Amino acid sequence: MHVPFCSIVPPYLLRRLARQDAPEYSAAARAAREALGHVGSFQASRTQAMPDVPSGLRHAKPGPSNRIIYDAEGSETLPGRLVRKEGEPGTGDAATDEAYEGLGHTHRLYADVFGRNSIDGQGLRLDATVHFGKLYDNAFWDGTQMVFGDGDGEVFGRFTASLSVIGHELAHGVTQHSAALAYRNQAGALNESMSDVFGALVEQYVKNQSAAEASWLIGEGLFTPEVEGSALRSMKAPGTAYDDDVLGKDPQPDSMDSYVRTSADNGGVHINSGIPNRAFYLVAESLGGNAWDSPGRIWYETLTGGSLPTTATFSVFARATAAAAVELFGSGSQEHDAVRQAWETVKVKL
Repeated sequence: MHVPFCSIVPPYLLRRLARQDAPEYSAAARAAREALGHVGSFQASRTQAMPDVPSGLRHAKPGPSNRIIYDAEGSETLPGRLVRKEGEPGTGDAATDEAYEGLGHTHRLYADVFGRNSIDGQGLRLDATVHFGKLYDNAFWDGTQMVFGDGDGEVFGRFTASLSVIGHELAHGVTQHSAALAYRNQAGALNESMSDVFGALVEQYVKNQSAAEASWLIGEGLFTPEVEGSALRSMKAPGTAYDDDVLGKDPQPDSMDSYVRTSADNGGVHINSGIPNRAFYLVAESLGGNAWDSPGRIWYETLTGGSLPTTATFSVFARATAAAAVELFGSGSQEHDAVRQAWETVKVKL
């Protein structure tokens, strides 16, 4: 089975940036064109067997994190030169140390909250490469490790600066080793949404933020001050993350009323993920408190419970979350009611 190349910056945003011809965005346009070419070549070449999920995987006892950070030193050769291992002190290089800390924060969320033993449930070592490429405008999970670019400096800064980005990309690994959601159409949008959900939860857990206190932004801190925007996506209000002369307006819909039918971006996986994203936010808003508690448990149970088909639609996923809420909290519970109401609000039929 094909393991998808999962990157944080949507192709539609890179295409928009690649078309810029203003001198002040020459580096950004060139970087975007190179990133787009990399996405295409990587997707065309990468095939890998999707692992089976062993019985009892979700109940494996969590172990300590095991992190290794490499430095590509501006090349596109992976993994690069080893620069920091588990337990070693900071290096003074911002990207290296941010990646190291971000991997640890993500590991702690899964271990402490969900009892998961690393990304694969079996203690997978967490590898990451920083300083990938020259002015590389992306971060991605390649099926085995994390990779971070430094950004072009005109539109994007370094990709290790956003904890939600690190959490997002590692969550693709969790999905890969759990539900193996196909990376196309609604299943692909769910794949992206699961990464946004757990990327947001990592950030909220580290900051000890309640659902009401959190920003619900994915990729906050990636843009330079020149960009009119706060992040790549907003889970709270899809379609409002940016509105910029160069990047255009955030195209994400917030309900099925404005669902985008397209063949681009594997059927709109980065665009239509706004719909299930908002559903999760609405559940968290309704229940209050910490989103990693009841809402996070429902979504995690849905992802790892073994009931999701690889081609799950929004409706199939919605019904699975409602079933998980009943299993965890009971029929007619406030959690069950919140889940049903959230999907009704975004116009997804259960």
